[in-house]
Amino acid sequence: MHETDMTKALIHTIRDWWEVEGRPHIETLHLVVGDFTCVEPESLQFAFAAHTRGTFLDRASLAIRTTPLIAFCHSCQAEYEPEIGRHYECPMCNAPMDDIRSGRELKIERVEYTALAVGRAAG
Repeated sequence: MHETDMTKALIHTIRDWWEVEGRPHIETLHLVVGDFTCVEPESLQFAFAAHTRGTFLDRASLAIRTTPLIAFCHSCQAEYEPEIGRHYECPMCNAPMDDIRSGRELKIERVEYTALAVGRAAG
């Protein structure tokens, strides 16, 4: 299950940002996951919940937006959605898939957080 390794990499990346930003309370991590990455959103959610328990991300939620596999055929200039694992060739002219326009994304889109108030002594 490569979702576990992805979760660990995500935690490492977010931890670096979190420390630089003054350790804000992270509410939601928004990810974009393409259908052609072979990442299962449900498995990623499970791995995230398991690996963030007791950490700085313990109460954070993971919001995943998926993007479909979209290909473009240079032979006939058609944009199409291949059937993952079945038919990748262009349905119009049967040319092999050679240009993927969407579906390989795997990125942090944004982080929702609340900055922690810094107390100052009156004087």
